[in-house]
Amino acid sequence: MKIYSFPWGGIPFEDMTVPPRNTSVVAFLPGISVIPLVQHTGSRAYPIVSVGDFVKEGMLVGRGQGPGSANVHATVPGRVVRMVSWKMAEGHINDALVIRMEGTFEKLGKPEEIFPWQGLSFYELQRLISEYGIVEMEGIGRPVSEMFSSLHSLKEPYTLVLRCVFDDPWLAADYVLCRERIKAVVEGSVIAAVAARVSRIVFAVSYKEQDLGAELLAEAESVSGGLPLSMVLVSSRYPQRNRRELEYALGLYEKKEGVKFGSSLFLGPATAAAVHDAIKLKKPILDRYVAVGGGAVKTPQVMKVRIGTRIGEIFAECGGFVDKPKWIATGSPLRGRAVVDLDEPVVKTTYGVFAILEGQMGSTVVRNCIGCGECRMVCPVRLDPEFLFKSIAAKQREGPVWDRAGECHGCGCCEVVCPSRLPLSTTIVNSVYGGHSDVS
Repeated sequence: MKIYSFPWGGIPFEDMTVPPRNTSVVAFLPGISVIPLVQHTGSRAYPIVSVGDFVKEGMLVGRGQGPGSANVHATVPGRVVRMVSWKMAEGHINDALVIRMEGTFEKLGKPEEIFPWQGLSFYELQRLISEYGIVEMEGIGRPVSEMFSSLHSLKEPYTLVLRCVFDDPWLAADYVLCRERIKAVVEGSVIAAVAARVSRIVFAVSYKEQDLGAELLAEAESVSGGLPLSMVLVSSRYPQRNRRELEYALGLYEKKEGVKFGSSLFLGPATAAAVHDAIKLKKPILDRYVAVGGGAVKTPQVMKVRIGTRIGEIFAECGGFVDKPKWIATGSPLRGRAVVDLDEPVVKTTYGVFAILEGQMGSTVVRNCIGCGECRMVCPVRLDPEFLFKSIAAKQREGPVWDRAGECHGCGCCEVVCPSRLPLSTTIVNSVYGGHSDVS
């Protein structure tokens, strides 16, 4: 079977400190949960409970306000003991409800009631997805219902692409999720396809995982209701998973196979599983598969963690640290977000948590560029990160090279290969986008 890829740059990324992908471990339930009111792209959810109130598992505690905002739910039963605020590493302020676990669970350990969905209209499906606060869990937290409704004005056909591209080893949690909950991932994709009114589902799968792709396709054929299905094998070279690189690969497949995908709606396996749980189980996002590792962690592992669990508790369950970490962050070392305090919680978009020792990738920064040109060789959009970095430092942002700075993905390939450990893509993204680039 042919493998499709983007034509230029990228890196083969491996990391021996990533947890094994064989299974997940269920984390302990947190005695104290920190439930942020911002786990999405828009403004904070408005709290509808107060200090002293008792909340149930899965109960709505914050109501989304306006575009980009999403509902927030309690993930454990208990009492709201206080509200807290803290400054994130990028300078944003986040507010959260602190819940002390008490009482009985509504869903944990009890038989799950299955609700039929086939008779629901796309509008009703979108309403339920919005009600249960489902956001894009592999990206920046865009509300899924908004992603669906934004496509309805398009006249051309559009396709749902389930993105099972594991070009970054720190996507280990998504891989384990696919293996352990393959039925939920597939049926969630079909539900999402109906809710978004797409004309086709495509499973984009790393060629190294083509056996997983075959299983996804076989499972989908039994529940798709006749919706056209395709599997496209793509490169495992980073950043193949990024939207532009993946769209390029899909475009090559379209030309070879003579099909028309039109516009693409990308979802990851965690988001698809969350859609399944919202519609079939009437359940908000309570848990998240998280890869916990890094050179500073004694026992890296993939964990199924309750949203609101503090990051320090997760590291403790992995045996703690072998030595004092130089850098602690969420996400991936390629595009991680620094953690300011170990009391920060796991949120809906947390797929990885890692702690790095001095001298490991990205932790030692030498400020002198040696002009080796490695950054130019790996840039997937053929930018000159060295020139852009120096232009920003010199405050000379003009000329044809600078005019293309907005094409930067922020993928981090240039930073990985830079022998001087310069923060190339980070600096470019901060300068062009003000610290935020949606390259998912």
